[in-house]
Amino acid sequence: MLTKRETECLTWVASGKTAWEVAQILSISESTVIFHIENAKKKLAAATVTHAVALAVGRRLISIDLGL
Repeated sequence: MLTKRETECLTWVASGKTAWEVAQILSISESTVIFHIENAKKKLAAATVTHAVALAVGRRLISIDLGL
């Protein structure tokens, strides 16, 4: 459902990184990160990035390490 890049961006954002930080990590522009996050939100029918992360985790499209 999500592309590899959408999944990567959403996973990094879920870990607390900003779009700028994700851009630096993935060697892409900040606007490209935002583009991928917005596409993920649309595909998941999410209103916010937080909602998109919750839906993606719930659907097992991404995983997050809670450090427990």
